[in-house]
Amino acid sequence: MRAFTKEWLKAAYDDLLTIEEIINNQHLTNIAAFHAQQCIEKSFKAILEEKEIDTPKIHKLLKLHRMLPTTLTEVNDDTLSILDELYIESRYPTEMGLLPHGKPTLKDANEFYIFAKNIFNQVCTILDINIKKNFN
Repeated sequence: MRAFTKEWLKAAYDDLLTIEEIINNQHLTNIAAFHAQQCIEKSFKAILEEKEIDTPKIHKLLKLHRMLPTTLTEVNDDTLSILDELYIESRYPTEMGLLPHGKPTLKDANEFYIFAKNIFNQVCTILDINIKKNFN
C-alpha cells in the first residue's frame, strides 16, 4: 500500500471517530455532516492514490466518485450532493445560519454517519485494509 493511501484512510477514520464523539449532540449536527463529507472525500482520494490516479485538489464528492476505477455499492448521488452542499455551507454561513434550510437534524446526522462509514468500510475492503490493525 502506498504511504499516501494509508494517510488518506487514517484521516478518513479520524473523521469517523470525530462523528462518533459528537453524533448525539443536537448543537453539533452540522459538524457531524461536515466530517461525514470529509470522510467520504478522503476515502475516495485513498482509492485514487492507491490506483495511481492523479488526486485532484477538489472537494466535490460527485466528481471524485465518477473518477473512481472501482464500483462502490449503495452510494447515493443525492446524498453525495447534499453533503457537498453542507460542506460548502458549513464553511460559509448564510443569513439563516450555517445551512440554507437550517442545521441537519440528529436523524440526518446519523444517516450521514452511516453513509460515510459504509463508504469507508467498502474502501478498506477494496484496498484490503484491516481497520483494527492499521488504525487503532
